Amino acid sequence: MIAQLTPGDLYEELFELVQSGHLFPDSKTFVDAVSKADPAEILSAFRIGVQKPDFDIESFVRENFELPESAAEPAPAGNIPVARQIEQLWDVLTRAADSKQQNSSLIPLPRPYVVPGGRFREVYYWDSYFTMLGLAESGRTDTIEDMLENFAYLIDEIGFVPNGNRTYYCTRSQPPYFALMVELLADLRKDHSIYKRYLPQMIKEYEFWMAGSDGLNEENFSHRRVAWANGGYLNRYWDDAESPRQESYAEDVDLAATTDRDSAILYRDIRAACESGWDFSSRWFADRQTKETICTTQILPVDLNALMYNLESTLARACDTAGDINGAEHYRQRANSRKQLLQTLFFDKHAGFFVDLSLPDLKPTGTLSLAASYPLFFDIATPEQALEVARRVHEEFLRSGGWLTTLNITGQQWDSPNGWAPMQFIAYCGLQKYGYHIEAEAGASAWVENNLKVYSISGRLLEKYNVEEKGAAGVGGEYVVQDGFGWTNAILLRLMRRPGIEK
Repeated sequence: MIAQLTPGDLYEELFELVQSGHLFPDSKTFVDAVSKADPAEILSAFRIGVQKPDFDIESFVRENFELPESAAEPAPAGNIPVARQIEQLWDVLTRAADSKQQNSSLIPLPRPYVVPGGRFREVYYWDSYFTMLGLAESGRTDTIEDMLENFAYLIDEIGFVPNGNRTYYCTRSQPPYFALMVELLADLRKDHSIYKRYLPQMIKEYEFWMAGSDGLNEENFSHRRVAWANGGYLNRYWDDAESPRQESYAEDVDLAATTDRDSAILYRDIRAACESGWDFSSRWFADRQTKETICTTQILPVDLNALMYNLESTLARACDTAGDINGAEHYRQRANSRKQLLQTLFFDKHAGFFVDLSLPDLKPTGTLSLAASYPLFFDIATPEQALEVARRVHEEFLRSGGWLTTLNITGQQWDSPNGWAPMQFIAYCGLQKYGYHIEAEAGASAWVENNLKVYSISGRLLEKYNVEEKGAAGVGGEYVVQDGFGWTNAILLRLMRRPGIEK
């Protein structure tokens, strides 16, 4: 097993003083730093030094830690065509296999991998699937396989894929895309034995999400698993810790000080939103506006349950490949049950849209989001449901620069006016799958044009974009818009090469 001691574990009150004191503009700086000596020795020296009247915490930290390099942005591309720039950026964003680094929060990976860019110096789980789609366009199948092997390694060693390969991320995962990665590699290699090859890891990931299912009922929820009365299982996001995020410690403590909510519950809901990848969005807010009301663990997300349906379906296919008839039938029944629940519980007939559900009454949360595209992406929706979703997505979510993430304006980065590459791809593919080609191409063309306009102005490819104002960067969130950027590069490259999409 991989040691999972975090900076908070190692540096105790030193960690708390640095993070709560906003010593660095980005709270992620200190947790990514590497100590120059044994952590216990540094902590002991701190405990002595902090008693002195002239003690300077910033000088102490800089003397005892190697701070990560600033999240330098790639140089603007100038007049280089965007496709060529993306090909060059793959090399910029690729990291070699890690050697073990003493006193670092980084979990070393045995194969090369691609990072998102900017402050995101490590591999991220759900980002990586979309990055792989771009690597496939570039013919870099070997890199895809390297990354899949790294995720299999993490599942074997930790029991699941953490949010990223840092010790402070090991209390949560991210949306379960491992099965889609397996499918992508099998298709690229034209080798269905790959399903069998990664069957043990897919089973282990499924067990992580479903652990504790036995004995659950409609009134008894546990961690990431929620049972429904007719025997089907549904899932929610969770985090095994109920403390401030170490990489955003000050932000979480400051938020807790503004509300009389139980801080442990608040922190878990914040962390669970990070497991969703949508950190942060009105999807998770009880009042649909303010982060203080975040209640992620009380929500059943439509996208997570669609991904779990896909995992169950892929497990059935993998068991078939391995000759495990009983296993295939078991997972096929699980998938069919979940599909029925997605078609019935998660489709709001009044809204004509797939929605998230609140616990315990399983009523729509009231926030409409582009996550409604997932049941189309995975071919779960009925034709009638797809028609209604396609209409609303086209009429209400489409803007001049792509599809909105939600219709709510909150100042959070996963709300209006922002659009994100992964959701543009999910919506595009979902609409295409049900024959809504005009609607799919309209949204994808707007997104591509937006990306290209920003690129023509700045020479940069960004983490997120303002889809209300074509040619503008995304807004909101806990940090400035990042440059790089793995999934943006990937989806832009992939969509640009699809017929019917204007450049």
